[in-house]
Amino acid sequence: MATNFKSHLPIIDIGPLLVKCDDSDMMDDTGVAEVVRKLDRACRDVGFFYVIGHGISESLMRKVKEMTHRFFELPYEEKLKMKITPAAGYRGYQRIGVNYTSGKQDFHEAIDCYREFKQGKYGETGKVLEGLNQWPENPQEYKGLMDEYIKLCTDLSRNILRGISLALGGSPYEFEGDMVGDPFWVMRIIGYPGVNQENVIGCGAHTDYGLLTLINQDDDKTALQVKNLAGDWISAIPIPGSFICNIGDMLKILSNGVYESTLHRVINNSPLYRVCIAFFYETNFDAMVEPLDMFKEKYPGNKRPQVSKRVIYGEHLVNKVQTTFANLVEHS
Repeated sequence: MATNFKSHLPIIDIGPLLVKCDDSDMMDDTGVAEVVRKLDRACRDVGFFYVIGHGISESLMRKVKEMTHRFFELPYEEKLKMKITPAAGYRGYQRIGVNYTSGKQDFHEAIDCYREFKQGKYGETGKVLEGLNQWPENPQEYKGLMDEYIKLCTDLSRNILRGISLALGGSPYEFEGDMVGDPFWVMRIIGYPGVNQENVIGCGAHTDYGLLTLINQDDDKTALQVKNLAGDWISAIPIPGSFICNIGDMLKILSNGVYESTLHRVINNSPLYRVCIAFFYETNFDAMVEPLDMFKEKYPGNKRPQVSKRVIYGEHLVNKVQTTFANLVEHS
């Protein structure tokens, strides 16, 4: 959070970027240059922004939410058929109260999914998350719909990251190859029960620990809040057909602190049930994440504080997962 914002998040139409996304000279296009300028400003000032013109149909986004509502309306015993456990690679359904943020219990239920990978591919670290994603028998078409949705979100995230790479002064492909050439992904399909009292914490204040997050939320309930430098919580009011995009801790490290990840939380003060599908686009699972050379040179230590943290993404992810679900480990 480099500067302040008071009441709303920026809205960015990335259509021009998508048209030129495979052109290495895309910055020569005035439309792309304007998108890149807006991305840079949003990432420096807020760390959050709405994405429109993204090419994923509003009807598909709506269908994903409708199907998700249908799943969460099932009886608990039906949902628990795909219960999340350490043995299942922390994939599957978690009931209300299983998830913890900063040591405090969250008031939501969810399905947690991760990119599937071959057994042994990532050694002992990856073994923790090995397994197949669990999908419900009802609605039957849910898995096929989500497979399509995940592919589209992966492609969209890659293209947004190319714009961010340009915003940081690199080539469009600065983050690809050994860093994000084989991106991991995480998806949380989250349900927040309606409440009849104020300030029940659906998900506590946190930053995301990956690269980029795409949030597809219900259009008629405002619950996501973003913290500004003044310490005020700003509501991210839904805009139909848009994604909310935010940057995570890995991008902060890669950019040497040029971009900051921003605290956010969820408080559903509505009496109505709310769903949110959060897609997290990550680095390669086994990538060593540290400031890229271009940022080390551009922001030497005597002029700008260095981001001292160096992490292997997969180790970082597994540590976060096991901390969040420590109660599952204790009772497994």
